Amino acid sequence: MPPMPAGAQRHGPSWVDKLKMGALMGGTVGSIMGFIYGTVTIFQYGAGTAGVMRTLGKYMAGSGGMFAVFMGVGSIIRSDADQRALQMWRAQYRTPIIHPRSDMLRSRR
Repeated sequence: MPPMPAGAQRHGPSWVDKLKMGALMGGTVGSIMGFIYGTVTIFQYGAGTAGVMRTLGKYMAGSGGMFAVFMGVGSIIRSDADQRALQMWRAQYRTPIIHPRSDMLRSRR
């Protein structure tokens, strides 16, 4: 198979893809946390007039929606950095080069 041409490099995901991925992860985690919290609350205080499934669904939907919004927005904010600025920051704060002991001994002589 011939090598890929130089201009055919794939770019990273768009901000919409990042938003969807963050919202999906947040919704999943939030739904699980809502399930746990709702189950504990139903065991402690009862389901009330709405019933067990509707009460548990409300906890899961509320928690999942909240986490989805926060994670979706957070994934866009975190990954919106300019690559040139990031490379300049890495170049400025990289770890210093430490010479081996033999080089240090030779330089003292």
